Amino acid sequence: MCVFCGSANGRRAEYAEAAAAFGRLLAEREIRVVYGAGKVGLMGVLADAALAAGGNVIGVIPQMLVDRELAHHGTDLRIVTSMHERKALMAELADAFVALPGGLGTYEELCEVLTWGQLGIHAKPLGCLNVAGYFEPLARMLDHAVE
Repeated sequence: MCVFCGSANGRRAEYAEAAAAFGRLLAEREIRVVYGAGKVGLMGVLADAALAAGGNVIGVIPQMLVDRELAHHGTDLRIVTSMHERKALMAELADAFVALPGGLGTYEELCEVLTWGQLGIHAKPLGCLNVAGYFEPLARMLDHAVE
């Protein structure tokens, strides 16, 4: 399961609580987590919870973020050269995608895999964990785009 989420915790405690619960759930169900390899924010919360529950976690991160000391070295770390390579490898390693709350990077990753699905590049399931209504504005915008 490729999980897109923020490198910050966000303003609501529910975001971190949901990331931790989701990480534990994936580990308990023996579903491998593929994520952006951050040790900070919701990414770190997700990975720490999955690892603490005995899960398999693969982190994919470009060297420039490793150089900024943002990589979670407790995961099966895959270091790549660019953000483009990061997203391609994450998609290749995953059988499905889920977005948790996050910022522009999360939205960009989500929109890219939505587009890839629309174009037939993949046929993998995709969803959003709508914690505290986080994705409702995006759903309204997508409805507007369809109209």
